Amino acid sequence: MGKQNRKKGRNILFSIVFLVLGFILAFSYRTLGKNNDVVDLESGTFLHEQQYREELIGQQERNKELSDEIASKQNEIREYEQSFSTQEKDHEVLVEEAKDLRLLLGAIPAVGQGVKVTLRDAEYDPIEQNPNDYIVHESHVLRVINELRIAGAQGLAINGQRITSYSSIKCTGPVITVDGRTFPAPFVIEAVGDMEVLSAALHLKGGVIDSLLRDHIVVTTELLKEIRLSAMRNEG
Repeated sequence: MGKQNRKKGRNILFSIVFLVLGFILAFSYRTLGKNNDVVDLESGTFLHEQQYREELIGQQERNKELSDEIASKQNEIREYEQSFSTQEKDHEVLVEEAKDLRLLLGAIPAVGQGVKVTLRDAEYDPIEQNPNDYIVHESHVLRVINELRIAGAQGLAINGQRITSYSSIKCTGPVITVDGRTFPAPFVIEAVGDMEVLSAALHLKGGVIDSLLRDHIVVTTELLKEIRLSAMRNEG
């Protein structure tokens, strides 16, 4: 009876030991499995983060390349705009110079403010005085024309006949011939330009007007806000 009790006690003890060992093994297996899962999860997360970091660095480098390319294109645009602006200004200057040249050549009508100078023969006694000393000669007309041209006249005409630097002005007695057309006195010289400048040039002390008065020429000047001179091709 005593042996049976001891044998039964050992069986119970072994059962308890095996049960505890089984529990320990099961717990250890479950714990190890969880740890492996955590390691695998952390490893995967690290790989994803590394991949995202590399992609971000690559995108940043691409953005820098695009920014540099944009800056380069903007510089090219600014240079083009500056070049275009310079060319446009040069073009405007050339257009103005061409217009001034056409005006001087009488190729286009001249319209604007200016001055009108009228030259008349002076009163004289043909018995006692030399009439040539009291009539307007081509030299008198040329003095006025040249002074107006120097003062910046853009267009000139004598008795409505447009003249240029190539015009021929000749005196024949009491009349003058301009480019083949004959005009009697008085001789009306019209000039388009800054009327104040043109008038001041004519009235300089000891200048053109004074020299004409000394030659007994009757001179009158008018400042006009608008003078219209026809182009040479429109003249008969």
